[in-house]
Amino acid sequence: MRISIITVTYNSSATILDCIASVNSQTYNDIEHIVIDGNSSDDTISKVKSIPNRVKKIISEPDNGIYNAMNKGIRLAEGEIVGILNSDDFLFNDNILSIIASEFINCQIDALYGDIQFVRPENLKRIVRYYSSKKFRTWKFKFGFMPAHPSFYVKKEFFERLGYYKENYKIGADFELLIRFLSRSHIRSKYIQMPFVTMRTGGISNKSFKSNIELNNEILCACRENGIKTNFLYIYSKYLIKIFEFVSYKFYN
Repeated sequence: MRISIITVTYNSSATILDCIASVNSQTYNDIEHIVIDGNSSDDTISKVKSIPNRVKKIISEPDNGIYNAMNKGIRLAEGEIVGILNSDDFLFNDNILSIIASEFINCQIDALYGDIQFVRPENLKRIVRYYSSKKFRTWKFKFGFMPAHPSFYVKKEFFERLGYYKENYKIGADFELLIRFLSRSHIRSKYIQMPFVTMRTGGISNKSFKSNIELNNEILCACRENGIKTNFLYIYSKYLIKIFEFVSYKFYN
């Protein structure tokens, strides 16, 4: 069973080698790593090409945003299973893809997700937040909650059947896709209690107060588009829980 990993890059020279190395070190062998670059002006692509790796396809050209780039990679993917690994992120350990493959092979599932952990860019060994998908239920979409998207692996056939990331969304297409796959279409999914990915803090949806407002607007739109009744009061209430999550992690660690 081949797993296709899609990595979208744009001027990712500072982090791309960590991302590539985490895929190279996987004990699972049947991996297709695809890099979709947005015509970087730095040496991102030369770095990818500078080391032996599992990258099977590289495209470097202008795109229409991150979700357009993800869709390009998914359409190129030849694997039965597809996952997204951002250029700033890296797989948690060397066995992650072996575990994922085993779950798909041995269980009657269409999708799999787990947890993610966050680290500061200046100290990759210090965990500052842990995002657990354990308590996720589909009814929580109306509050703006979703399983950790970077841990989401799904059979490619469902992109072909249910559609790709909607490119009219700027930063919330992952939320919309998870609603469409998990809630609206009820594909068979499973959760594993372990981190799949380590992420550097400072992602696109967390850069500013303005981007958070934009994300929540898109969450509201995604819910309504997929028949989930919600409102801004529900959606903004999630920040109280996130604060507790952060404080609890700091207290116990």
